[in-house]
Amino acid sequence: MELRVLKYFLSVARNENISKAAEELHLTQPTLSRQLSELEEELGTRLFVRGKRRTTLTEEGIFLKERAREIVALADKTVAQFLQTEENIAGEIYIGCGETAAMQEVIRVLAALRQSYPHILFHIFSGNEESITDMLQKGLVDFGVVCRGHVPAEYVYLNVAEDSLPL
Repeated sequence: MELRVLKYFLSVARNENISKAAEELHLTQPTLSRQLSELEEELGTRLFVRGKRRTTLTEEGIFLKERAREIVALADKTVAQFLQTEENIAGEIYIGCGETAAMQEVIRVLAALRQSYPHILFHIFSGNEESITDMLQKGLVDFGVVCRGHVPAEYVYLNVAEDSLPL
């Protein structure tokens, strides 16, 4: 399975139309259709229900869509890390967070950090404890902010008492 083909797959899933996706990707429609057919053959399952005007995902396609998003995001993050230079502090930081009072403090710190290092980009993903922990385990976020009573041993964490946060 090639990263390029996963990106093709995601474009078709997003556009719900092979012709529109082919145009977006600067490919011919037959080339894109062939790539998708080869992906289905490689995986041994149908990923799309092809209609006259709309292409929808099968259950297997929905599963692959989530995995493909994760794979592509991780690949993009890896490339970005290699492109950073030592002279210039730059890069991307991926943060998963629950909607907690602690996020006010995180945002305040990120704003100050951005003033000092304008080439750092922050990506913030909102979610519940389960989704943030899942993103941490898959390497899709660099750190997470969640409300939790018990922290697994594999994580480095900072316990923040809610009453210690500035309002």
